[in-house]
Amino acid sequence: MITKTSLINSNHLGPLNMKPFNQILGLIKKALNTAVLAALPVIAATMPSNAAPPATPYFQRIATYLVCENTSCDRDSVKETVAEIITVSKDGNILIYTDSPTGKIGFVNISDPASPAGLGTVNTSGEPTSVAVTGDYFLVGVNTSASFVAPSGMLSVYHLPSCLVDVANCAPIREIDMGGQPDSVAVSPNGRYAAVVIENERDEAVTVGGVKGGLPQSPAGYLNIIDMIGKPGNWKVRPVDLTGLADYGIDDPEPEFVSINQSNIAAVTLQENNHIVFVNLADGKILQHFNAGSVTLEGVDIADNKLIDFSSTLKNIPREPDAITWLNQMVITANEGDLFGGSRGFTFFNRNGTVLYDSGMEFDYLAAKIGHYPEKRSDNKGSEPEAITTARYGNENLVFVGSERANFVGVYSVQGHSVDYKQALPTGAGPEGLLAIPHRRLFIASTEVDSPVRTQINIFRLERKPAGYPHIESELLADGKPIVWGALSALAADKEDASRLYTVHDSFYNKSRIYTIDVSSHPAKIFAVTPILKDGAAVNYDLEGIAQRSDGSFWLASEGAGTSTTRNLLIEVNGDGTVIREVRLPAAVDALQVSNGYEGVAVTGRAGADEQVYVAFQREWKDDPLGMVRIGQYTPSLDLDPAVDEGEWKFFYYPLDPVESPAGGWVGLSEITVLGNGKFAIIERDNQAGPDARIKRVYTVDISGITPKTQTEGNFSILNKSPAIDVLPAMQAGNGWVHDKLEGLARTIDGTVYVVTDNDGVDNSTGETQFLNLGNALN
Repeated sequence: MITKTSLINSNHLGPLNMKPFNQILGLIKKALNTAVLAALPVIAATMPSNAAPPATPYFQRIATYLVCENTSCDRDSVKETVAEIITVSKDGNILIYTDSPTGKIGFVNISDPASPAGLGTVNTSGEPTSVAVTGDYFLVGVNTSASFVAPSGMLSVYHLPSCLVDVANCAPIREIDMGGQPDSVAVSPNGRYAAVVIENERDEAVTVGGVKGGLPQSPAGYLNIIDMIGKPGNWKVRPVDLTGLADYGIDDPEPEFVSINQSNIAAVTLQENNHIVFVNLADGKILQHFNAGSVTLEGVDIADNKLIDFSSTLKNIPREPDAITWLNQMVITANEGDLFGGSRGFTFFNRNGTVLYDSGMEFDYLAAKIGHYPEKRSDNKGSEPEAITTARYGNENLVFVGSERANFVGVYSVQGHSVDYKQALPTGAGPEGLLAIPHRRLFIASTEVDSPVRTQINIFRLERKPAGYPHIESELLADGKPIVWGALSALAADKEDASRLYTVHDSFYNKSRIYTIDVSSHPAKIFAVTPILKDGAAVNYDLEGIAQRSDGSFWLASEGAGTSTTRNLLIEVNGDGTVIREVRLPAAVDALQVSNGYEGVAVTGRAGADEQVYVAFQREWKDDPLGMVRIGQYTPSLDLDPAVDEGEWKFFYYPLDPVESPAGGWVGLSEITVLGNGKFAIIERDNQAGPDARIKRVYTVDISGITPKTQTEGNFSILNKSPAIDVLPAMQAGNGWVHDKLEGLARTIDGTVYVVTDNDGVDNSTGETQFLNLGNALN
């Protein structure tokens, strides 16, 4: 975590088979569900009651707008739609965004920022690449290129008030030929100039000088200055040659992004050239230019291997900055990288190109600390900071850094010579557009990934409250690196300490482990990790359940895949992580698995005496009645010889709710937790996310007086379930995308209930983990 870091001399490079009686069971279930759902309590997540207002305000997510709502969110015919670059009207009330896949510009009313409303979209003459506002006009860079070697484009000028009166007939009042492919567009603070980056991007499939996608590839890019004097019909264009500057690709500059300061100086990044150029917009002269430099990164994860392992070194990595922004007389770059590099962070430069501060590995470490590190991108730029902007809110200069792959925005406070980490803002997938609206105390992030998570516009407001996110994070180790985590798939309470919980990750990561959580503060802290070892070696389970035994050791549940090589396992583990034994289902039961297996484990009684272990099966197996899933009861053998398994398996049936989501899908179980006196709490959920999510519920069952049966006996008893908690409102209260996987549930010895979602390791997911305190909801 970056704290109190000097800007001066600082460089931290450092078909399910159906029984004949299914119809009868269906009628029973329907009657049951109708009765219980009406009474299902709604429980909101709570913050610690003793939390005092912070000395400084923090951003809170107050709304998420799905961009498809402005066109169609038809579930039967999903058409990609994004909000790549975003800007706002001069009064701060109307958002305008580019939608490249559909060739549209979209409008969203945020007069009430907590209730954004789509106003419709407008077609452009090509692919909109960027948008900026000047007075009553908005400018759109439109790419109309026929090919890489024949780039073309326009700067389309629109009259915003007219467009808002009649969106259906909104059209440009002027289209200015740019002579090439426009990318970034910026307007000077005084409205006197616009600057348009003409990228004329390279063909990444062409090999030049032995480098795939290398330079040079004609035609060269440049910068266009637009003198915005009078009406748009009078505006003039002045091109600025950028050749002859960079060390690499000297004849083929690849300008990527432009930002303009109060003195009408444009800072332009040449990303593939690893170069930065300052241009005086008044006369079009180049004031200064310099190489963005390279870094050596130590403690970096460079392998996509299902492990987050910050132990490698990358030497002399070009920064290759993408976005750039001004802060007083400094510029700050987001070093995404492209051709040769990407330094996984952000850098402050002065006007002469001197590095005043470099974040080094801190941005990747922040992603890992909050569970957002994208392990599958470790071999390709990690968290990949792409977007950056600055603004002054009250007395704070704030820097916002958007991570394209880790799906969050890091917020940093710059005061004097210090760069201090302030907070992390969770976004949709692929935040590209960052927009500060300080006079309204708002910040906006828009995203460019639309499947399976729909593209979003996330709206945050600065409020005098503690930071709302993350809900859970890890502590730093002695070497300054965070405990790495993600894809949390279960919860268990400590038998003696109400402030301590345990969790595990699923098969998204190798080397299974148990994490210990301190819930006495907000956010909750992962402060210890226990590797699970079998015969002294790491083991890779698909852990979906954890329960602490009476002696402090654990039972774990590993989900099988229904294959001969991957079976459902109960795993007895010492408190130090040593595997004592693995317990399989009887062969006759094993043979019935279709796909989804164990999804939770609970334990009663005393270890080595009257102990019984219960597992929740996620969905129906072969020959199970439709809508009936198993709860398994295992009575362990007292023989601790790992080669001997004389325990006994018996089963109940649990009746599932019918599918309620308009998107269809399935319903299954995700967790089982002991409540005492024969009662258990069970998570039942659908596999739907976002606006399609419907079933994220906790039910209770009482097995007292009900006899489970062996597979041979069959005709398992059906448990009666009672409504306990509708968790969906608490999940929606965060005003973000609702994840499908409500996975973990625990009740501490003082009665406090916690739930956690699985973030899928930030793969086809927002990466957000919801760790929610539901109070005494099960008392």
